[in-house]
Amino acid sequence: MDVNAAVAAAAAIAGVLTGVIAMLAFRWSEREQKRPTRTSLHTDPVLPPGVDTVLSVLRSSAVVLDEADAVVKASSAAYALGLVRGGKLSVEPMLQMARDTRRDGEIRQVELDLPRRGTGRGEALAVSARVAPLGSRLVLLLVEDLTEARRIEAVRRDFVANVSHELKTPVGALSLLSEAVMDASEDPEAVERFAGRMQIEATRLTSLVQELIDLSRVQNDDPLEDAEPVRVDELVAEAIDRCRHQAGTKQITMAAAGAAELRVWGNRGQLAAALGNLVENAVNYSPARTRVGIAARRVSVPSGDLIEVAVTDQGIGISDKDKERIFERFYRVDPARSRQTGGTGLGLAIVKHVAASHGGEVTVWSSEGQGSTFTLRLPEAGAARDRALQHPDLDDEDGTSTSGSATYDPLPAPEVLP
Repeated sequence: MDVNAAVAAAAAIAGVLTGVIAMLAFRWSEREQKRPTRTSLHTDPVLPPGVDTVLSVLRSSAVVLDEADAVVKASSAAYALGLVRGGKLSVEPMLQMARDTRRDGEIRQVELDLPRRGTGRGEALAVSARVAPLGSRLVLLLVEDLTEARRIEAVRRDFVANVSHELKTPVGALSLLSEAVMDASEDPEAVERFAGRMQIEATRLTSLVQELIDLSRVQNDDPLEDAEPVRVDELVAEAIDRCRHQAGTKQITMAAAGAAELRVWGNRGQLAAALGNLVENAVNYSPARTRVGIAARRVSVPSGDLIEVAVTDQGIGISDKDKERIFERFYRVDPARSRQTGGTGLGLAIVKHVAASHGGEVTVWSSEGQGSTFTLRLPEAGAARDRALQHPDLDDEDGTSTSGSATYDPLPAPEVLP
């Protein structure tokens, strides 16, 4: 009997302990569920009615702090900017502003530069922070990212400064030359010489104004509003005709190949201007009695077929440090040569904007003393792609297949044009 009693007592004790452990586990589980999380911070019931809805539609990053500086609500943009970490506001100047506003109830605003998360290059985010009381116990912080606005403003300032400088040069030259003509009115040879210089400067000024207009147009207009299938061979022919006189003067041979039956989708005028600028640069920066080639082909990529148009010259080449800047407005690899050729430094900037607005890109390969190759890549027009699928064995006149290829074969040898 004593053994049975002991067993019964042990079983009873074990049952009691199991019940106690189960009750403690249940209480612990409830406590964990009630513990504030990053998600629950967004919908804490202490917010005044309607505030949560208003903050959710604001473009600014929003953070609501309580009396203990704990985050009651924070938008996803606030987390993305790194303003909130571990349920706390991580930017000390903003935290101090919130404390001052909680103390005196005054609205405060300040602009700050914050370190950019995930980079070690010292880049900063420019933000505008505004703090205001929200009810009697809470403080609202609104943060606006000004980084892109500042970048655009800097670009605008540089553009205005560069335009002013570039316009001042030919205008000043015209003024001086006109005075020289007046002083040399009794010398016909001097008048003729100065008048010729005036004509050169007037042409340069006209080109600069026209390219400024072209650049403004490609930046502001949507080229796909007037998009159409454009034959690449027609664009190449137009670019060659545009530069035929300059090339003939320097005895430069221009050649083209591979453009037959290829089409791109876009604004014909902008595409012609872009390719014309590439060919004109190649001619201007090539020595006399050299060769400029224009070759086109289709390239297959996962996103769809692209048309590549490569313009190759045997000119002075481009150094590695200049390659990073040649597509900037008014940047010139060789300023002295640009003055001789009348270059404005806007041609490649126009090419870059046209390519980007058409969903393509422009790249450059160059070696100093060996020449350069600029490659314009644009999406193929649907009509041309459908034709290639219907006639996979159809070849171009130069013998290259138009059915597309997954490999980057060498561009065909250009055919010399008169």
